[in-house]
Amino acid sequence: MFAVLKTGGKQYKVQAGDILRVEKLAADAGEKVQFNDVLMLGGDAPVVGAPFVAGAGVQAEVIEQIKGDKVIKFVKRRRKHSSKRTVGHRQKLTLVKITDILASGADKSGIKAATGSAPAGEAAPAAKPAKKAEAKAEAPATAAADDLTKLNGVGPAAAKKLVEAGIESFAALATLSDEQIAAIETVKVKPEWVEQAKELAKG
Repeated sequence: MFAVLKTGGKQYKVQAGDILRVEKLAADAGEKVQFNDVLMLGGDAPVVGAPFVAGAGVQAEVIEQIKGDKVIKFVKRRRKHSSKRTVGHRQKLTLVKITDILASGADKSGIKAATGSAPAGEAAPAAKPAKKAEAKAEAPATAAADDLTKLNGVGPAAAKKLVEAGIESFAALATLSDEQIAAIETVKVKPEWVEQAKELAKG
C-alpha cells in the first residue's frame, strides 16, 4: 500500500519504511508526527481525494533536522557594469521515516500533526509592539504637546516617530532613562536631544 501526501508545498509518494527529506517540520528528533494531507491511497482499492482523503493519514518518525546541499547563485553583468555577486543557501529540512499509512481514523490517532516551522526572523516582529507599548507606558504623560522640531537634528519625520513612541513634549524626552531610550525602536534618540530637551523644558 502506498500514499501520496502533501507537505511544504510538495507531493511525495510514500510507503512504510521510506525515508524522506521534507521541508522543515516543528518537531524534535525521535518524535512521531502525522501527515494529514493525503491526496491518494494506492493498493488493491485505490482512493483518490477531493482534494484530500477524509480520515486518512501517514505517520512518520523524525530522524533529525538537517540542511540541504548548498545552492550557489552567481550573478554577473556584462560590459561596463563589472558587477559580480555570489550567494549561498542551504535549505532547512527534516529527515523522517514513514512508519504507517492509515486509510481511516487518522483524526483520532492522537499523534501530533506535521506542521512547518516559521523562520527565526519572522517570530521576532511580534515582540516589537510590546516594547513600543512599554516605552509608551513608561514615558511620563504631559498635558500639552511641544514642537519637537525645535531640537537640533530633529526634522518632521523624526518628530513624528518620537510622538509614535509616546514622547510628545520636551519634559517627556528630558526624563527618559538609558533603558527607556534603548527600548524605543522607531527612532534612535541621540543624547544631545535629551540635553536640549532639558533646557527647553525649563522654559
